[in-house]
Amino acid sequence: MSVFFCDSNSELWHTKAKELGLKVIGMPYNIDNEEKDYDLGEKTDFNDFYSRLKKGSVAKTSALNVQNYIDYFEPVLASGEDILYVHFSTKMSGTFEYMNQAIEILKEKYPKNSVKCVDTLSISIGGAMIVYAATKMWKDGASDEAIINFVLKNRENYATYFFVDDLGYLKRGGRLSTTSFVMASMLNIKPILKINSNGEIVKHGIAKGRKKGLNQLITLIKEIGDDIEKHPICITYAYAEEDALQFKKMLEESFDKKLDIWFQPVGPTIGTHCGPGTIGVAFHAKHR
Repeated sequence: MSVFFCDSNSELWHTKAKELGLKVIGMPYNIDNEEKDYDLGEKTDFNDFYSRLKKGSVAKTSALNVQNYIDYFEPVLASGEDILYVHFSTKMSGTFEYMNQAIEILKEKYPKNSVKCVDTLSISIGGAMIVYAATKMWKDGASDEAIINFVLKNRENYATYFFVDDLGYLKRGGRLSTTSFVMASMLNIKPILKINSNGEIVKHGIAKGRKKGLNQLITLIKEIGDDIEKHPICITYAYAEEDALQFKKMLEESFDKKLDIWFQPVGPTIGTHCGPGTIGVAFHAKHR
């Protein structure tokens, strides 16, 4: 059996990652010239991070370099074991170019061992749900090939939708034109965003105000949700716990079925790009 790797951009909560025995690649973020790797919430001070953003601090993210990946992978290969890495969307970072370079270097050094990678075409809680499902197969003794085939075949059935509060974070990331930013801010419009089938963040629709945004998320789950009582539903939030709790209550009241709801904050690496006030949901769906 290979050693199973995930990364902290696929935001599986730290208690689940530890319980399942996963190796986690920490993805870096920087705020006020202080660089850290996200630890899946184990010691992260979310309130401090988001309150600093609200006060004007600027956060940034960066790609891991070739040596970073070698440092993660080489000890496993040197021990004679193989690696299976289920990772966040390659469309969202240039870090995978460095990862591929590192793997090529390690192949020459450890030709008898392998590093197999598979893309969830997702990020954050949507990625967490795919990693969780794949890990349960791994714990049950499934082969690397079976797990990879599962991810490739089923990743389209894990949907992630969210809306943000401050469109300035999306504007700085190039997601909105200046005109769209000004008009949306004036009209209190919340863009409903999703992760599409190509692993990219795209606009799904709009809502005027947070309450209508929450209602639209509930409607989406009703329309495209599939066997939701058999799979977790994950709610995530960035410095918006009260609204997220309201959304959780709305979700529970909207379905007669007993739901397994995960409830967790957005990590700083992803929070850098979505900003305080974000609320999102991931669920098993007919399609994204």
